[in-house]
Amino acid sequence: MTRLEYELEKAEKGRAVRRKTVLAVLTALSVVTGIIVGFIYWMLADLPGIKALEEYVPMESSQVYSADGNLIAEFYIERRTFIPHYRIPEHVKKAFISVEDIRFYRHPGVDLIGILRALYQDIKAGSIVQGGSTITQQLTKMLFLKPDRSIKRKLKEAALSIRIEKHYTKDEILGLYLNQAYFGTRAYGIEAAAMTYFGKSTSELNIAEAALLASLPKAPSVYNPFRNPGKAIERRERVLKEMLKHKFITRDQYEEAERVPLPPVPHFRRYDAPYFVETLRQVLEARYGNELYTAGYKIYSALDLGIQQIAEEAVKKGISLVEKRTKPGVEAALIAINIRTGHIKALVGGSDFWQKQFNRAVHALRQPGSAFKPFVYATAIEKGMTSKDIIDDSPVWFSGSRPGEMWSPKNYDGTYYGSVTLKTALAQSLNAATVRLADKVGIKNVIEMAKRLGIESELQPYMSLAIGASDVTLLEMVSAYSTFTSGHRAKPVLYERILNRDGVVLEETNTAVEALLSEEIANEMRVLLMAVVEEGTARNAREIKKPVYGKTGTTNNYTDAWFIGFDDKIAVGVWVGRDDHSPIGPKETGSRAALPIWIEFMKKVPPQILPDRNP
Repeated sequence: MTRLEYELEKAEKGRAVRRKTVLAVLTALSVVTGIIVGFIYWMLADLPGIKALEEYVPMESSQVYSADGNLIAEFYIERRTFIPHYRIPEHVKKAFISVEDIRFYRHPGVDLIGILRALYQDIKAGSIVQGGSTITQQLTKMLFLKPDRSIKRKLKEAALSIRIEKHYTKDEILGLYLNQAYFGTRAYGIEAAAMTYFGKSTSELNIAEAALLASLPKAPSVYNPFRNPGKAIERRERVLKEMLKHKFITRDQYEEAERVPLPPVPHFRRYDAPYFVETLRQVLEARYGNELYTAGYKIYSALDLGIQQIAEEAVKKGISLVEKRTKPGVEAALIAINIRTGHIKALVGGSDFWQKQFNRAVHALRQPGSAFKPFVYATAIEKGMTSKDIIDDSPVWFSGSRPGEMWSPKNYDGTYYGSVTLKTALAQSLNAATVRLADKVGIKNVIEMAKRLGIESELQPYMSLAIGASDVTLLEMVSAYSTFTSGHRAKPVLYERILNRDGVVLEETNTAVEALLSEEIANEMRVLLMAVVEEGTARNAREIKKPVYGKTGTTNNYTDAWFIGFDDKIAVGVWVGRDDHSPIGPKETGSRAALPIWIEFMKKVPPQILPDRNP
């Protein structure tokens, strides 16, 4: 072999080796690329579809409104009220951008420059002092991903953020972020945060307030102004400096915002009309379950806030007057019902809901005493008697509730009056005459009458029932008394209608009216109950200076004091007593303890009940 042939053969072998090497490298690169692509595909294969944002429905508070248009309560797990991005002021948006993501309007969802800058600051500080996540990435994490620190999650976060940025405007993304973020103090979303920290809407926030709220999402508990005011001031200062640095605010605005004090206390909503609201909540929870706290319902209640405030003041004043004569610990309850519609316009279940939540207006079973007597007289009139008919008021004995026991009703003053009209017997609240009347018409018929008119509690079939020896609730009594106005009774109503977050009516309550007594019977009952006011135990009610009707009630040992009454528009009941069933105090009768509260309320209620339908 010549040298030339040798060199040619050697060169050919070299080329063959190089070809094999290149092929091996290409094969290896293909395998590695395939592995990397497969790995990335595996990590991103289960990415949620961003179209879910189009159906984004955050947990949102349900709001309760009074009949006169006031927001009186919110029901929530997360206190949140969604607010569209176009209703968020520019200076509020810029406060968040300045501290969370200054390049928000320039990056495609992932900010490489921001990541490098954060990395530099972390290396410089020797610890993690800045994060590289954009607002879009933070929104992605809140809505779609678990809060772990894995590479897989970060890749998913970046991929989803880029997708979101391609389908939604920057303002839409920022609005979703601000509505979803947690601000501490049980406030979710910017609107709830504005209400919780400042007692105002987002649209009313000033620059200092916006800066403080922008301080919170990073670490709500650390920068809480109520717990750590020093740290809150420092963090707010940083936000303001960033806003000034990027020319979002002027030097004068910066200096003015610096001087604004922190909010002193959170604005937690303590329900207006708390006993009413809690009763409503229990009813609606049984009907709607967890959605009551998450679905953003608008609940238009029957309650009138102006009338409710009159009721609360009357109860407070009445308890104070009683306790000046007796020892502390007296409780009282009041219910006012619109006679025509059944709408509960006011409900007071005790002296202080925030101390004790037991609702004495709805749940307390107490003996009504003589306030029960009208059911006896209504039964007699239905059987053909009139207010002018005579009944004997003299001692009488009946079998008691135990074998061999005898019972005799005694009049309050120990005196018996002989033959009296039904009108006089009820006006003077004569026990013996009333029990004789119940015996005449039949105690079972009295029970049937009370049940028909709305008493749902169990009534014991003993003669002592005629003078109120069976437990009932105040709500039952007021509802039943409303029948005496015309013979018709409207079922009590707590709320008028419920709308979903889109304004669609879910439920509308129609007035359910029953004809329970004839007009003639109702007329006679008004004669009897007006006599109680004009010449009987409720004479003090004449100071109201208009026709009113009602009946006092007092139980043994002055344990319970009642007055139930009505005019031509509203039926109102008042109960006074102690939770432990001990006596209120000496001579604390229905006319002395309960009637003054009723009068105070009725004197101040507007002549025209406000419209029942909400705007």
